[in-house]
Amino acid sequence: MQRLELGMISSAWFDTSVGLEEGIRRAGEIGFDSYDIFEDPLDIDDETRRLIKDTCQEVGLPIRSVVCVNFGLVDFNPSVERFAMDRARAYIDQGSYFGARNLLLVIGEYYWDGEVFPHEAIWGFAVDRVRRLGEYAAEKGLEIVIELEPFSQALVKDVDELARFIREVGHPAVKANADISHLHLSGASFEDVEKLRGIIGHIHLSDCDGKKHGDLPAGRGVTPIKDYLKAIIDTGYSGTVSIELEYAPDPDRIVEWVEEAYRETARIMAELGVREEARA
Repeated sequence: MQRLELGMISSAWFDTSVGLEEGIRRAGEIGFDSYDIFEDPLDIDDETRRLIKDTCQEVGLPIRSVVCVNFGLVDFNPSVERFAMDRARAYIDQGSYFGARNLLLVIGEYYWDGEVFPHEAIWGFAVDRVRRLGEYAAEKGLEIVIELEPFSQALVKDVDELARFIREVGHPAVKANADISHLHLSGASFEDVEKLRGIIGHIHLSDCDGKKHGDLPAGRGVTPIKDYLKAIIDTGYSGTVSIELEYAPDPDRIVEWVEEAYRETARIMAELGVREEARA
């Protein structure tokens, strides 16, 4: 059985009293194996980047992924396209500096109900631009992993669309991010996960109420996390499982929230034989 890392995304600390450096140190103390960075390279400076890199190295948390939400990738205006592509390349450069494995990319949604630009044209914008970004990422030693977003107008809102998108991009550096609560919200069966065999590059893990996006610690919702994770493991995936927690209901207790998410996820992974039980 393959072994998996357990990581977390830095966005868990957003809008809390836990700052950037403290968040990294807390993650190391809790017991995480790796760390994902959700920081816009256009909003931070080189000193902040050095702080992130040096602190992660000091506490022994390799950075595996940098997270980018980039709706401008499907804009029809050339000026917006140029900015969106340059911004995505800046994320890739930042990921290369951090020694990350991938850029986690959210590519956007359809607009104007497809009445001005048909859905096929908007889809084509995304395919072409992500292919070009894949070429740039490969030059920098990174992959791009595409997020499935379980919303009605998302370009990639279910497993079939995710697999189709990766196939049409057709670049070996462009893969899928298997987000477990998003799989559940999109109605994916455990058998559907097999459609992603060989193209999964990263995993996000959180729970939800089965109706709307939640980013809850495992066990707080109804997502059959263990079953989805087993289905992913059965595809041969071996890499990182990153816990995604954002906008906790009680920011003053965010450390307890993250500790709970770590503990419960580590337990599930241990039961599946892909990681040791959480450290006390």
